[in-house]
Amino acid sequence: MFLHSAFFAGEQLARNIAQPVVLIALAVMVLAVMLEWLVRSFLVKRRARGAS
Repeated sequence: MFLHSAFFAGEQLARNIAQPVVLIALAVMVLAVMLEWLVRSFLVKRRARGAS
């Protein structure tokens, strides 16, 4: 519902309030995925080095 009101609400005020919140939440999710990917790739490389 909140996501819908961020982009498709009939009221401009509702869109102005909801859009930044939704965009910040998406940015945080992207950063979390990137951080997890970096940590996992670091651990895989570290395990590969330690195994030899």
